[in-house]
Amino acid sequence: MSTFPTSSVQEARAALAGRLRELRLDAGITGKQLAGLCDWSVAKSSRIENAVTAPSDADIRAWCTACGAADQAADLIAANRQADAMYLQWKRLQRTGMKQLAETSAKLYERTRLFRVYASHVMPGYLQTPGYATALMGTIAGFRGTPDDVSEAVAVRMRRARVIHEGDHRFATLIEEDVLNHRIGDQEVMASQLGNLLAAMTLPSMSLGIIPAAAAREGVMWPLEQFTVFDDARIHVELLAAKVTVTAPGELDIYLRAFARLAELAVYGAEARALILKAIEALH
Repeated sequence: MSTFPTSSVQEARAALAGRLRELRLDAGITGKQLAGLCDWSVAKSSRIENAVTAPSDADIRAWCTACGAADQAADLIAANRQADAMYLQWKRLQRTGMKQLAETSAKLYERTRLFRVYASHVMPGYLQTPGYATALMGTIAGFRGTPDDVSEAVAVRMRRARVIHEGDHRFATLIEEDVLNHRIGDQEVMASQLGNLLAAMTLPSMSLGIIPAAAAREGVMWPLEQFTVFDDARIHVELLAAKVTVTAPGELDIYLRAFARLAELAVYGAEARALILKAIEALH
């Protein structure tokens, strides 16, 4: 991984790079000398020290050894892995299929009291029907070339979705109107999914808003990447290539403010139902 898409990740990388640079300076050696001791290029030393490239565990061990600070390698490797965990490529997350990934988030869903979800591409997972989830995951597995365990992953997702009916969980859900019209699966699958969305609106735990495609966004908020806020402590942002975890207070605040502005654009109740019914009618 050579680039870092959020400030949280970049700050963590910069802090690690700064610590490595201090070790080199304390050792009294130049970047060229360090490269020679580590048996790699001067350019590699520069990229690591300037937080352009993330070092591997082996790189950190070699760096610390060259600087006479082998005893600090373990702590720096731990910091490096923590930064790496903020940005996880889907290919890495799904290398054994989708079931395991769905299972790893189950406990997070169980302990979260308030979910804030902004859906700009597809239906939120906890509102997906089995047919919709199967069609969606099948497309993802095909595109990413991951092992085909779609049926097992869908079963896990359906079990995880029980949180909307059980316990004291609350859900503030915002969906772009385009999601209603973006067809996943065939006509029957979409009709069932949209019908499920209408039913979800009646749940006491659910606040569901639809952001009209024609909503005036000047000075408010443009469509963003899909994201989920777990209470006020953690956010998962879904990018095409990776999932980014946001926990830094400053970035949490940015997403929470964005969610609040998007909520102002949404329609609720009868107006939201009208948009869903319009999408159902468009299927025929």
